[in-house]
Amino acid sequence: KFETLALWIPNAYLSSCKLMTKSVLHMESKVSEGGLNVTLTIRLLMHGKSSLFLFQKGETVKKMREESGARINISEGNCPERIVTITGPTDAIFKAFAMIAYKFEEDIINSMSNSTATSKPPVTLRLVVPASQCGSLIGKGGSKIKEIRESTGAQVQVAGDMLPNSTERAVTISGTPDAIIQCVKQICVVMLESPPKGATIPYRPKPASAPVIFAGGQAYSIQGQYAIPHPDQLTKLHQLAMQQTPFTPLGQTTPAFPGEKLPLHSSEEAQNLMGQSAGMDASAQASTHELTIPNDLIGCIIGRQGTKINEIRQMSGAQIKIASALEGSAERQITITGSPANISLAQYLINAR
Repeated sequence: KFETLALWIPNAYLSSCKLMTKSVLHMESKVSEGGLNVTLTIRLLMHGKSSLFLFQKGETVKKMREESGARINISEGNCPERIVTITGPTDAIFKAFAMIAYKFEEDIINSMSNSTATSKPPVTLRLVVPASQCGSLIGKGGSKIKEIRESTGAQVQVAGDMLPNSTERAVTISGTPDAIIQCVKQICVVMLESPPKGATIPYRPKPASAPVIFAGGQAYSIQGQYAIPHPDQLTKLHQLAMQQTPFTPLGQTTPAFPGEKLPLHSSEEAQNLMGQSAGMDASAQASTHELTIPNDLIGCIIGRQGTKINEIRQMSGAQIKIASALEGSAERQITITGSPANISLAQYLINAR
């Protein structure tokens, strides 16, 4: 379906309008071909596990820098998330994204060799985009984002909320590596046409807290070579959960806590959970709580051969079941059964992982 719009333009401006139209069309075609020599900066948000390949001895990221010609920087710090900043001409950015997308696909194929899954999950990347540019990316009534989805075959989702303490939003792209590359090209066109308005406060991931262990019914924070007693609230919830444990861990007559290291977030969230434990009755009946976890994070919760999920079961005293992956779903359902204290501690430990 075509529509026609008539404009009255003074003759004096006609040549300028023709030149401007040609420039915009030229820019779009050159960007889509990856040949426009315009410098852009694209930021990626990666979770620790999915970004590991970038940090292993620095060899992979060094190769990407050399072969793409883009500047690639990775945020520092003990954070569960990392920001990967890619800067350079558009053709260099596209090469870098191609290498990242194909590396992700390679990692997915390798992980499937040890899995019973039959369908290959899509490659998923999360861009960090100034919120002031997201309106142009979505388009009026969602027209632009729909056009990008249909023309590239990639799934594109723009987060409704800004990332914490920033004026940026996450844009999630899923699909085959080729679809992701074409999608990034179209997003670059939008970013060139609609520069950010006003100052942008960049998103900076928060550092992870010190690891915590349970030993002898007491929680300890690991700081360097020393174990420092953890705040009373976490220890109290752990003890209360043990008092209320309706299930005996498999192969044990009484719950055992070997004191192995487990990374947790000591945060307001944990203290809120501990505060809720004060009103919990030690004779409380078992109940069930369900939550969903993204597929790309489920591995760090389960751990190698189920070691981490077994630790969480033992420490919380709760029964925890992880549903099988559903075809086409990006999430897995976790069902936690136990007393209120069991469920609170299990949920906290899962969120911490």
